[in-house]
Amino acid sequence: MPPPRRILIIGSTGSGKTTAAQTVAARCGLPRGERDGLHWEANWQAAPDDLFRARVERLVAGPAWVIDGNYSKVRDLTWGRAELIVWLDFALPIIFWRLFWRSIRRARTREVLWNDNYERFSHQFFSRDSLFLWALKTHARHRATYTALFRSAEYAHATKLRLPTPAAANAWLAQLPAALEQPLAV
Repeated sequence: MPPPRRILIIGSTGSGKTTAAQTVAARCGLPRGERDGLHWEANWQAAPDDLFRARVERLVAGPAWVIDGNYSKVRDLTWGRAELIVWLDFALPIIFWRLFWRSIRRARTREVLWNDNYERFSHQFFSRDSLFLWALKTHARHRATYTALFRSAEYAHATKLRLPTPAAANAWLAQLPAALEQPLAV
């Protein structure tokens, strides 16, 4: 059986979706798309739904890709075309730890994300829009939703892989074709 050419990586905020997608794309020689980059406009304004869907539709129309992200408003497009869906289903304390260090790094370096957006320390730690609050609000919902979707006949065409720990994710990444000098840790 040929290896999958359309791979979707999902998981809670801070689980390592982007890093995993970068690793998979590089190791397998596949183009990569990041749904956050398609969704966020300048000044953290969400793209209108029709524009966001059109962007994602263009991305998934290709014969091969690796995409990360969770947006349910385009699930029909991404899940419907994916051959492999990888779920980084890590425990909330692991996610919080990762979010903490990622937020510190991004705020200190003013790392530019999508469309000249960057994370601010005060926004991540002291705001109603904090990713920590978002992870807390969505973690259990993602688990329930993804568990049901993994069992759903609607997506029976795709192979599903649930990775419950960073060690399991790193083991899976390590068995991919070795196109990189060394794998990126998730």
